[in-house]
Amino acid sequence: MNTVVIRGEGLGKRYRRGLVQSSGLLRESLGRALKSPLGSMRKQKQETFWALKDVSLEVREGEVLGLIGRNGAGKTTLLKILSRITQPTTGWAKIHGRVGSLLEVGTGFHPELTGRENTFLSGAILGMSKSEISRKFDEIVSFAELEHFIDTPVKHYSSGMYVRLAFAVAAHLEPEILLVDEVLAVGDIRFQKKCLGKMGDVARAGRTVVLVTHQMNQIRRLCHRVLWVDDGSIRQNGNSAEVVNAYELAMAGSERAEDGVRAAGSKVRFLNWNIGGRGPTAHSLNNFDQTAINIEIEATEQLNNAEYGIALYNSERQLIWAKSQQGISVRAGRHMFSHSFPMLPLKPGTYQWQVSLWDGGVKLDMWDCSPDMTVTTEGQQHYLDEWNGILNLPSTFNVNTKRDD
Repeated sequence: MNTVVIRGEGLGKRYRRGLVQSSGLLRESLGRALKSPLGSMRKQKQETFWALKDVSLEVREGEVLGLIGRNGAGKTTLLKILSRITQPTTGWAKIHGRVGSLLEVGTGFHPELTGRENTFLSGAILGMSKSEISRKFDEIVSFAELEHFIDTPVKHYSSGMYVRLAFAVAAHLEPEILLVDEVLAVGDIRFQKKCLGKMGDVARAGRTVVLVTHQMNQIRRLCHRVLWVDDGSIRQNGNSAEVVNAYELAMAGSERAEDGVRAAGSKVRFLNWNIGGRGPTAHSLNNFDQTAINIEIEATEQLNNAEYGIALYNSERQLIWAKSQQGISVRAGRHMFSHSFPMLPLKPGTYQWQVSLWDGGVKLDMWDCSPDMTVTTEGQQHYLDEWNGILNLPSTFNVNTKRDD
C-alpha cells in the first residue's frame, strides 16, 4: 500500500442557509408578497456555514479507510467532494483510478430505464466495456435478488429493491476505488449481513475503499485506518481500534454528562478504578493475560455486613457479567476491592463497569465507573459479523491425521 490514490489538501465546503432563491419573475415576487406582505419587504438574510473545514487526507492503494462521526459532522460532504458530486469551496482533491460511489440510494440511476439498462449504464460510467459488464451481470442480478424485476423501470422499485441493485452494481463491477456512505443501514437485516460479507470480499481483494457507517463493529472489522470527523474537521486519525474506542468513549461521556453529578453515599463512596494499577493504560485492555480489576472506595465509618455488587456492560448496555459479595466488613478509611480474572476475553470495543454497595437493603453508593474500559485486543472471531459473539476467545487449530490401528 505505497501508492497514494486519493489526496485532499485544505478541503472546505461552505453552504448557504436561510436564502430564498428567486428566478426574478414578477409572478414569483407577487406571489411571495401576497403570502407574506411584511416578509417580502424584509431583506432576505444570507447565512453561511462550513460543512467541512480545512480537511487534508491521503488514502493509499488497497487501504480501507473508515469515516466516523456524528450526523452532520461532514462525512458525506467529504465523500461527495471525493466523488466529484460537489466542488469544494476551498482546497483540492485528486483521485487516481476508476471510482465507484454509492452515496445515496439509486444515485446515478435513471428512473425511466430498467434495472438491466441502469446496470450497463453504471458500468459504462465506470469505464467498463460491455463485455466486462455482461460477464458480471448474472452475478449482480442474483446478489440483488431481482431476477423477476430486472427488466422493470427502476422508478417502480421500492427503496429496498433500489439499494439492493445499487449496491450490487457498485460492489461487483470492480472499480479500483469504492466510496460507500451508510448503504449498509438500508434494507432488511439479512441483506445488510449479505452486503457486509461482500464488503469484506472487496476489502480482501485489495481494492481501495472509503466507508462511512455508524456501525462501529463494521468499522473495526473492515477498516485499516479511521478518520473521526467532528464539526467539519478531522478530530483524530489513526488505528481503527484506537479511534473507534476514543469516539465511543466521547459519545458515552456526553450522554452521561446529562445525568449530573453522582451524589455521595452516607457511609461509603466509590473513588476510582483501574486495571492492575497500570498508569497510562489503567483503563485499557490490550492482551489476554491474567487481569486484575481494582475498585477503590472510601468509608467514613465501619461497615460490618455490607453487600457489594459489580457488573460489566458493553457499549449497547448489554449485561456481560455480574457478581455479588455478601458479608463485607471494612474499617473507616480507603480500601481496594480487587477482582482477579485468568483473562478477560472480550471482543474489541468499549465496556463499562458498574459497582454498588448496600447495607441491610439500603443503597450506600452506586457508580458507573468512569472512564469506560477500552478493549483493543486482536479479534479472534469469525470474519463475518453475524457470527461474532460476546466473547473473543483465543484458540489454536490443528489438523491431525488419524492413523489406523
